[in-house]
Amino acid sequence: MSAARIAGRLLVTGLGVVLARSALRAVDRSSRGTRLRRTNFRGRPVTLAAGPALAAGGAVAAAVGAPSPAAAGAALVTGLGCGAVGLYDDVVGARPEQKADKGFAGHLRALSEGRISSGLVKIAGVGLSGVAAAALLAADPWVRSHPARGRGGLVTRGVDVLLGAGVVAGTANLVNLLDLRPGRAAKSGLLIGGPLVGGPVGGLVAGPLGATAALLPDDLDERVMLGDSGANALGGLLGVALAARTGPAGRAVILAVLVGLTAASEKVSFTRVIGATPGLRELDEFGRRPSDT
Repeated sequence: MSAARIAGRLLVTGLGVVLARSALRAVDRSSRGTRLRRTNFRGRPVTLAAGPALAAGGAVAAAVGAPSPAAAGAALVTGLGCGAVGLYDDVVGARPEQKADKGFAGHLRALSEGRISSGLVKIAGVGLSGVAAAALLAADPWVRSHPARGRGGLVTRGVDVLLGAGVVAGTANLVNLLDLRPGRAAKSGLLIGGPLVGGPVGGLVAGPLGATAALLPDDLDERVMLGDSGANALGGLLGVALAARTGPAGRAVILAVLVGLTAASEKVSFTRVIGATPGLRELDEFGRRPSDT
């Protein structure tokens, strides 16, 4: 990379840091900040304010660093959209009548009873955000210039949009599935996005990674949680970057991997696998607040 590009990526990363920290303070000190207070899996008090802070800070910074107006729009739609429906699930899903509506079976059961679960709202919102982002990318000359994309007809472009939407929504879901221990979703996002920073879509991911890194210490110290809002937004923004620089074949491969991992999560506990795998276990625990026991 040229010195100018490196400087630009660093500035966007710094913007993500500043926006996320500022948003965290603003949300936590607002009149509605108390509604985001929770206790985590060890019974420690935390706030979910980090979720909307990452969503807002990451989305705006990604838009600033985007290589084109359409890519900027895709980042804003995805980050803010996924963050908003994730926050809805974080707040409404904590209500007693919603707690039983977990998993896809729970959402279907609620629907059969004439109720719309907060989780179903989140799924629909993340999916629509993915479709909107993929449609914006499909109309973007910068994205369409990728050699793997080719010209294609209307049907081909429609399939490409669906694949892109699947990548965005699937990545959002995967990062959310990993958000079961302090810092895990944030570390996963940094590992996925890190290799992309030096490439053509680096401006799209530098801001979200800066926002994530800014919140990671508090996440590891169990003062904040990303929740569905932050995890879905982070994953969605990474999905936009992945979709922006892959053609239909690349998107299909990424989507297949995401579907496979999601299906595996229904049968196997990621937490158990990570805990039993040397290297992954140490990485997962690195920097985390020690147990009181």
